[in-house]
Amino acid sequence: MDNKFIAYCGLDCESCEARLATINDDNELRKKVAKEWSEMNKADIRPEMINCVGCRMEGIKFAYCESMCPVRQCAMAKEMDTCGTCKEINSCPKVGAIINNSLEAKERLLGK
Repeated sequence: MDNKFIAYCGLDCESCEARLATINDDNELRKKVAKEWSEMNKADIRPEMINCVGCRMEGIKFAYCESMCPVRQCAMAKEMDTCGTCKEINSCPKVGAIINNSLEAKERLLGK
């Protein structure tokens, strides 16, 4: 997949508010994202933690994406551009958690 803004799981990093806050150095957007992500994930996510340029891009990443995301870790270990090239995509519980809830992510990975 040529578009490096598409994450291993098919999500579109280019439109991610964490990325937008990072590239625009937008502290108000960081506060908004931190609040939303804290509530959604039942975790303490602070605005200063919202820094990411994209899953497959060189540069800073949100801590979860950098080292804890099982999809990213798996795809990197298998040296795949995205999960779209993995023969296990339809049975994988890791990427399934994303693509079963996001038709757009699945379409990006499968090229539809």
